[in-house]
Amino acid sequence: MKLLSMSSSPKKKSGRMKDSLSDKVFYAFDVILMLLLAAVILYPLYFIVIASISDPDQVLNGNVYLYPVQVTFSGFRRLFEEELIWTGYRNTIIYTVVGTALNIVMTIPTGWALSRKNLPARKFVMWFFIITMFFGGGLVPYYLLISKLGLVDNPLVLIIPSAMSVWNVFMTKAYYESNIPEELLEAAEIDGAGEFRKFFSVVLPISKAIVAVMVLFYAVGHWNSYFNALIFISDERFYPLQLVLKDILITTEVTSGAGGSVDTILEQMRIANQIKYASIIVSSLPIILLYPFIQKFFDKGFLVGTFK
Repeated sequence: MKLLSMSSSPKKKSGRMKDSLSDKVFYAFDVILMLLLAAVILYPLYFIVIASISDPDQVLNGNVYLYPVQVTFSGFRRLFEEELIWTGYRNTIIYTVVGTALNIVMTIPTGWALSRKNLPARKFVMWFFIITMFFGGGLVPYYLLISKLGLVDNPLVLIIPSAMSVWNVFMTKAYYESNIPEELLEAAEIDGAGEFRKFFSVVLPISKAIVAVMVLFYAVGHWNSYFNALIFISDERFYPLQLVLKDILITTEVTSGAGGSVDTILEQMRIANQIKYASIIVSSLPIILLYPFIQKFFDKGFLVGTFK
C-alpha cells in the first residue's frame, strides 16, 4: 500500500511553475503601467532639477527636456546671495528640530494611553480629540487667542500651537493596539513594573517604527509650514525658510513686471525663472535627504497602524 501510494502520487515539480501566456501578458501590462506612472511622477521632479541648472533662455524657449542645456548655477548663486536665506534656513532648522521633539513627546505617550482599554474616561477623551478634528473657531478667534497669549511676533508661535496632531495620535494608538501583545505587558507586571516603567522600559524600545514615522510626518510639516508665520510673524529675524523664499519670488516677479526697457524686463524674467526653480531645490532637498534614513521603518509603522 505504501509503495502504491508513493507511485500514484504526482511528482513534485522542482522550481517555480511556468507562467501561462495570460500571466505573462498580465505581468507585462503591470510593468508597463508602473513604468508610465513612475515617469509621470518622477519627470516633473527631474525637470525641476535640470531646469534649475540650465540657461534660463533655453528653459523659457522650451529647449530643456531630458538633460540640462548650457549648464549654469547662477540661479543658486543669486539665491544664496540673499542674507535672509541663511537666516531662514537657521530658523527653519530650529523650528523643525525643537517642534518635532515636542511633537514626539506629546504624541507617543498620548497614543499609548489611548490604546489602553483601562484608561479612565477613555471614550470621553477620544471624542474630545475627534471633535477638534472637525470643528474650529476660525482664523479671527485663533488670532485673538494667539495675541492674548503673547505669541504674535514670537518664534514659539510656530512650535506650541502645533504641538500635537490628533490624526497622528490616532495612528499611534492603532499601531500600539496592533503591535504590543498583552502577554508582554502582563509579564512586566508580574516582574513588578508599574505603568511608567512598562512604558519606558518595555513599550518605547519596540516603538522605533512608529516614532520614525511620526518624526518624518512632523518634520515635513514643520519644514514646509508657512501659514502661521505669514499670519503671526512680521519680524524678518524669525522668518522660516518658506516665507523667505516666498518674499524673494514675489520680489523678483514684481521687479520683472515693472516698467523699463525690453532688455531689462527680459533679464528680470530670466532671473525670476532661475530663482523659481532653484528655490524649489533649496527648500525640498533637506527633507528628501532625510527620508532614506527612516524609510525602513516607514512601511511597518505607517501601514500596520492604518490597516488596524
